[in-house]
Amino acid sequence: MAEQMKKPELDLGEQTRVRREKLAELQSAGEDPFQLTRFDWDATSRQIKENFDAMEGKPVKVAGRLMSKRGMGKVSFCDLQDKDGRIQLYARQDEMDEAVYKKFKKFDIGDIVGVDGEVFRTQRGEMSVRAKNITLLSKSLLPLPEKFHGLQDKELRYRQRYVDLMVNPDVKNNFLIRSKFLQFMRRYLDDMGYIEVETPVLNTLAGGAAARPFVTHHNTLDIDMYMRIATELPLKRLIVGGMDRVYEIGRIFRNEGMDPKHNPEFTTVELYQAYTDFHGMMDIAEGIISGAAEKIRGSYEVEWLGQQIDLTPGWRRLTMVDAVKEYAGVDFSAISDDAEAVAAVKAIGVELAETADKTWGNALYACFDQRVEEKLIQPTFITMYPVEVSPLTKRSPADPRLTERFELFVCHSELANAYSELNDPIDQRRRFEKQAELRDRGDDETEMLDEDFLTALEYGMPPTGGMGMGIDRCVMLLTGADTIRDVILFPTMKPLE
Repeated sequence: MAEQMKKPELDLGEQTRVRREKLAELQSAGEDPFQLTRFDWDATSRQIKENFDAMEGKPVKVAGRLMSKRGMGKVSFCDLQDKDGRIQLYARQDEMDEAVYKKFKKFDIGDIVGVDGEVFRTQRGEMSVRAKNITLLSKSLLPLPEKFHGLQDKELRYRQRYVDLMVNPDVKNNFLIRSKFLQFMRRYLDDMGYIEVETPVLNTLAGGAAARPFVTHHNTLDIDMYMRIATELPLKRLIVGGMDRVYEIGRIFRNEGMDPKHNPEFTTVELYQAYTDFHGMMDIAEGIISGAAEKIRGSYEVEWLGQQIDLTPGWRRLTMVDAVKEYAGVDFSAISDDAEAVAAVKAIGVELAETADKTWGNALYACFDQRVEEKLIQPTFITMYPVEVSPLTKRSPADPRLTERFELFVCHSELANAYSELNDPIDQRRRFEKQAELRDRGDDETEMLDEDFLTALEYGMPPTGGMGMGIDRCVMLLTGADTIRDVILFPTMKPLE
């Protein structure tokens, strides 16, 4: 019976078979590498290279993954990769315990080792570590791909990010830049007196954005709940409560399409500041992105999506009406009638969505969306959006058809969206009700009516500026990535059959 319960041996390939045999040999000799618990390294590859003159001839302990092995007989060279990069190892049989050297000769590329040695420079001038002892800390049972970066199936890089990070230093650098960008943003906002907070991921209503939510079920309460599509409404409740400057950096979930700029789960920062407006948010958006570029990259100049982008502060600010006039040739400031506006955009091939009311505002937005956005390359704030597409935004005192809202575009990509927040509970209710009508017509990306949020507004919210910024797209800009998958460690992937 025991014989019948044994699992059949898998055909793992010749290299894998040999590696497993080496592991079994080690375990039989009482030298199982997986039983080791720690190795106290004291230097990294970067520290050695940056401080070589001071460290030359000094003992060091380094640890990492073997990425290559060269040499024959009694002398070997290896490349060791640690968290900072790579350093060459020099191993010579007559400078090490003979038994240790023989064991080391059996190590494979991909194995993780700890090395005791000293810093020196080879005859060819390469900064290296002369090994005195090498300890196998973990056995790699699968061989590393020899030309991983050149694989035609690019999706494999995203599915096996752990291998991608091992063999492609540029990939890791993207995520180091991402981390530095988040650190810079936090310092920037903290220095302005903002408080970082956390709000629920699961909600009984999906609000704060026009998006289709993911639905899950809470077993204990026996109710369906939505994964958040924005953090806006909870954060504005905190403004009502007297927390005048708040922000949250967190994951957002939208049950929508996937393309080079969209992943179903992504990261945003949303921030809200009492007693300011959307102009104040423009200053913050420009300050964060331009400041991060200068701090992290050392320059305001970046290349993204085949374009040279200048992030020097002083970005262009353009109303949507002026943008449509400049780029599409339709002057909405000279049009007051809804039918005339719709006819004007149809004349240049712009169509309104079937569920949209045929209004001046919807015609303006459709024209911008279909004819202007693609032409915005250098950093540009587009301001004064129609009220129809801005249900949470304060109306413009100069033109009630428009709202005090902006979106930031770089290389025809939206990076940020901000409002002078609507704090009139009566107007907010009317707009929620209008969104509910659109939902009844079949538009499942409209706002849900949130009674508790209306109650909060009825207690009084001060004039407030608010902004949402897409972290992933900002990192795409700073790294030059042409797809969002290159800046998300584990992007959403369709399961393999």
